[in-house]
Order: sequence, then C-alpha cells, then structure tokens
Amino acid sequence: MKKSDIKAFGIVGGDKRQLFLARSISDNCCDVILGGFDKLSGMGALTLADVHTAIFESDAVIFPLPSVRADRSINTPFSERNVILTDEETSELMKKPVFVSMRDKFIKAYPELKNARIFDYAAKDEFAILNALPTAEGAIECAMNNFEGTISGSKCLVVGFGRIGKILSKSLHSLEADVTVCARKESDFAYITALGYKMRDTRKLKSIRGYDIVFNTVPSLIFDKDLLMNTDRNTLIIDLASAPGGVDFEAAHKFRLDAVRALSLPGKCAPKTAGEIIKTTVFNIIEEVYR
Repeated sequence: MKKSDIKAFGIVGGDKRQLFLARSISDNCCDVILGGFDKLSGMGALTLADVHTAIFESDAVIFPLPSVRADRSINTPFSERNVILTDEETSELMKKPVFVSMRDKFIKAYPELKNARIFDYAAKDEFAILNALPTAEGAIECAMNNFEGTISGSKCLVVGFGRIGKILSKSLHSLEADVTVCARKESDFAYITALGYKMRDTRKLKSIRGYDIVFNTVPSLIFDKDLLMNTDRNTLIIDLASAPGGVDFEAAHKFRLDAVRALSLPGKCAPKTAGEIIKTTVFNIIEEVYR
C-alpha cells in the first residue's frame, strides 16, 4: 500500500475528539466515514454510518482513545449500543492499516489481530508532547473550578517533572502561583532550580503541608494512606495520572480530603486541539510507513 492509496478513513467510536479529528481529516480532502455515532443526527459533509460500514468502506481505520473498554467493547460514548467487533470485521481489519491507542489492550481484547498492521498513535512522542499543553490547561481549569481562591498567589505543588509536569509548572508560574515541583532525578532538580521553582524530592515525601493545590502527574501510588494522613485538610488534590493513578481516593474520602480525578482532559477541555493532534500523529505514521 502507498500513502496515496488511503483515500477514505473510517473513524470508529470516540468522543468529541474524534468528531474534530473527522473534520480535520475531511479538510485534508479525504473521505471520512463515522461509525458508532448513532446518537448524532448529522455531521455536515461527513458520512454517518454503522461500525460495519465504517470498517468495510474505508482504506484505514482509526479507533478512539481509549480504544476498548474492559468488556472488549469499543469506546463509543455517542452510541447506546455495546459495540464488540465481529469475526467478519476483524478479518476486514487484517487487510488495512489500523490506528489505535493502547495497542496492547486492543490486542488483548482482539488477539486475532496480533499480526495486523496496528499502529499505536498514543505511544508516539509527538502525541504525548503535543497533548501536554491541553492537559496542563485543563488541569488549571479544573483547579479554578474547585479552588475557592485564585491561582495567582496560591501555593502549588506539582508532583512529577515529565512532559505534563514541565508545561504545567511553567503555566502556573506565569499565572504568578508559588510553584514547588517534586522530582527524582538530579538533572530535574537542576532544571527546576534554574527555572525559578522550589524543589522537593518525591522519594522523601512524608507530608504535604502548606499547599493550596497539589497536582499529581505520576502514574504510581504516591498519595497513599500514609501520605494522605499527613496532608492538610484544606488542600485540593488533582490527580492527572493515567491508570492506575497516583491517589488513593478511598483513603482521601475517609480523611475528608478534596481530591479530584481529572482524566482525558484534552478531550474534555480542548477536543478540537486534541482531535487535530490525533490527525497529525496518524498522518505522520502514514508518512513514515507508507512513503
């Protein structure tokens, strides 16, 4: 297959991100067939169909983020149907490039596709980097909605100095928050200090005192029962980490802490940007693989 052979994309399932993805691809002069959106009455020039049609009448198929649920069904929030791929549909998917998020989970749900041309767009560096900005903006919006004060002048702790942690710290600092960053690496300590933030060692966290808002970006249980027991009761905790997350919410509820799980923020707070990021990443993969 050549890049020029891909003239129609099937987009199966997903939230508002996939709708903006569809529009962005359509603007790129490709046909788009939407499957699993039966709650919608129309999408302008885009074709609304069932999942079967979207798979069979397209040259490449894009599944949402996340792609599958625990029961093997496709993530289709715009449909009341429980969509599980049939043998006929998986056989058709073997014939064309398929783009998913969390490829391992998708293959676990449909092991018959283990030898298919399945590409994980969410695993690409450019996807993670580009998504860090809308995630950080969404985290700040979440804080504004749940914190009774202003970001300016608030004391914020950002746990983790990866892609999201870096952009979130910078954004909070630009809003004149008092920013402290938790990290583990000596190189990160140097960057944190150079950028004018306060610094703490994640490995030495024994208590969380004196902060208005805490943002966790680390997908590991850092805020366990012992740490939450030693956290100020008026501190707002926002967990941005992907599953399994970094906060014991059962313990947080027990200690009457204000803790918020904030997942998939790009899709909720900036679906247009998030959809365009998916398109950019998918098109980059096509450019690399099908020259």
